[in-house]
Amino acid sequence: MATPLMSRILIVEDEAIIRSALRRLLERHDHEVSEAGSLGDAESLDPRTFDLIISDLRLPDASGTTLIDIAAPAPVLIMTSYASMRSAVDALKQGAVDYIAKPFDHDELLDTVDKTLQQYAPSTTPTPPSSHEESPDMVGDCAAMQAVYSRIRKTAPADVTVLIQGESGTGKELVARAIHQQSQRSRAPLICVNCAAIPETLIESELFGHEKGAFTGANAARTGLVEAADGGTLFLDEIGELPMDAQARLLRVLQEGEIRKIGSIETRHVDVRLIAATHRDLHALSRNGEFRLDLYYRLNVMQIDLPPLRDREDDILKITDVLLASACRRHGRTGLKLSRTARRELRDYPWPGNVRELENALERGVILAEGNLIHPDDLGLRPVTIQRGAPTPGPASPPRQSFHHAETIPNDDELSLEDYFQHFVLEHQDQMSETELAQKLGISRKCLWERRQRLGIPRKRNTRNRSAS
Repeated sequence: MATPLMSRILIVEDEAIIRSALRRLLERHDHEVSEAGSLGDAESLDPRTFDLIISDLRLPDASGTTLIDIAAPAPVLIMTSYASMRSAVDALKQGAVDYIAKPFDHDELLDTVDKTLQQYAPSTTPTPPSSHEESPDMVGDCAAMQAVYSRIRKTAPADVTVLIQGESGTGKELVARAIHQQSQRSRAPLICVNCAAIPETLIESELFGHEKGAFTGANAARTGLVEAADGGTLFLDEIGELPMDAQARLLRVLQEGEIRKIGSIETRHVDVRLIAATHRDLHALSRNGEFRLDLYYRLNVMQIDLPPLRDREDDILKITDVLLASACRRHGRTGLKLSRTARRELRDYPWPGNVRELENALERGVILAEGNLIHPDDLGLRPVTIQRGAPTPGPASPPRQSFHHAETIPNDDELSLEDYFQHFVLEHQDQMSETELAQKLGISRKCLWERRQRLGIPRKRNTRNRSAS
């Protein structure tokens, strides 16, 4: 599950600026990086000896997909522009492990690199037979997770639409990947989209594509992500954030298997399996007019509910050991262990941020620990008011103000930054778009959305365009 320490990565890109920027980014995260400006340069470095190849789709002397066979068994990750989405899908069909769209978000790129290295890491010991139907990268033996594994096993080959519900940080994308990998579409693309990370004004273009000249700035035709997933699986995370107009288009995809690009009069048939995920109550949203009821029923053919980490008490320390080993390898801290007090605190903490919060706490502990033991102070966990076993919202309800700090620490820098974030967003969200807010705060749109969820500040829907249409 963990990324190998000092993985060897080869970047094949003819633009020196992009190549050097990508190299610096990867080296800052403990990867050993080599560069090549062409296919010929890459061949001279023997790409088969690397753990991962990251190649531009269009090289000066050949297509980047040529490296798929030359570098085998090393995995090849293709970089491409949005305008070349169709070519990216073709690259996946030729054997590329994934693609990265330019301009790429640093966090998403690093996440893709880590997942690829984890998936293709060479195994040095045989894997013992599992006592249950656990999916790759998913850890846990509790009764609730056994039910999840069983539902994945039964649902995957059925080729039906799936709705995954669970709080933020519970691993909804891991479930979607497990369903895809165990399905009949496993050799076709899996396209993952976070609906909350794309501006409302661009979401329809991103999902369904557009023709050249369809709107201001549409200088070239673009293939949408739904079409890019043709023959495979489309995973729409946080589908509760999808605008109403895009919901209507998505409903037609589910009902008729057809898409129509923005600015086009022609329809195109697509064969796509849809997996949707949300932490919100879609049925309640439909009663309030924020989500189409007919779309909800189309999505909810098969439902998988992910339990929050606080309800998986027997799994917490098992997950902790796996994540700690991964963090130790990333930071070169071999032999580092948790003190008994730290393990007890991790077991008893209610984890409002679920597995993602646990991973962050262990990352802090590995970085801050001075000896061979990680102590509670190194983890940086804050007291919270929620108690284990207390009544909590259903799996589709967002964590809101119920997860607040039990005490205020006036001189704490991190807390003051959160206070500033909350004050700034509440003061300016009526006048600024999500993109403008993120730019002013110096963070990505995805980070803005995640902080909104953590602090209980829902995004206000833009109703002006809807009422004007």
